[in-house]
Amino acid sequence: MNDFTVSLVRSLIAVALLMTAMPYITWFERRLLSRMQSRVGPNRVGLFGLLQPLADGLKLFFKEDIRPDGADRLLFVTAPAMALFAAIATFAVVPIGPSVEIAGTEVSMVVADLPVGALYVVGASSLGIYALLFGGWSSGSKYSLLGALRAAAQVVSYELLLGMAIVCVVLVHGSTSIGDIVAGQQRTTWTLWLQPVAFVLYLIAACAETNRAPFDLPEAETELVAGYLTEYTGMRFAMFFIAEYINMFTVSALAATLFLGGWSGPFWPGPHWLLLKILLFLFLFVWVRATLPRLRYDQLMRLSWSTLIPLAMLNVAVTAVVIVALG
Repeated sequence: MNDFTVSLVRSLIAVALLMTAMPYITWFERRLLSRMQSRVGPNRVGLFGLLQPLADGLKLFFKEDIRPDGADRLLFVTAPAMALFAAIATFAVVPIGPSVEIAGTEVSMVVADLPVGALYVVGASSLGIYALLFGGWSSGSKYSLLGALRAAAQVVSYELLLGMAIVCVVLVHGSTSIGDIVAGQQRTTWTLWLQPVAFVLYLIAACAETNRAPFDLPEAETELVAGYLTEYTGMRFAMFFIAEYINMFTVSALAATLFLGGWSGPFWPGPHWLLLKILLFLFLFVWVRATLPRLRYDQLMRLSWSTLIPLAMLNVAVTAVVIVALG
């Protein structure tokens, strides 16, 4: 097989994996929330409610597609697709297992094994904000615009935090390649034990990046109806929804890869270990949503700029000094 064919097949598999995982992340979240809140979750459609995501998807597919009269026709239509593209693109550098041999060709289990994979993650993850901005501005609604502006300010604040947490991982392993970072953890130990502060900062930034509670201010229904989503219906609404849950899956995969050794582990095949670690982080996302109340917007900004970013800068400086001192 030539390189183009291999890359195309890997890309299609990755897209199929993410699009299949997304509906069942929603099922996982709804079932887990219902258990935590002592109520009954989805349990009617299919065994244990497993067909509920299919029913929800069919409902959204057949709902009327409404476009406001004052909306920008081009941006209003393309914004949901941009959100979905950015969410899928970020996953491209996550290795899901060791290289395998297929038809005499060694195939790496990653869509794009980039030498600057860590930098690509920061760049690709920030592209999603353009979709939220365009969607909110193009809707012609003040509630949508306010939600979009909140999303932009939130990403500017917490993207810095995410970037500095990843910088600490890069400093520890001496490489911006995600594959090298996984290999480094196989030789020594998980990055979690070497960078616990960066790990906590990454998790906080990941919650904010994905607009998850308690950082879901861009969609605060008590203040902004539904924020940047207010004027969207049907499948356009569903595309934003799919992008959010794919982002959850992606940041969980990155957390597992950067801090918990990725696919490496004893006894089981690599993809099994990665999936188990991803489920651990997805559980944490749901647990936080069920436990913590939404922050006020001024609290959200103060937490980032007054506390977390100075802590992240200090952690980067200390990490660099220790690495230089140890030679």
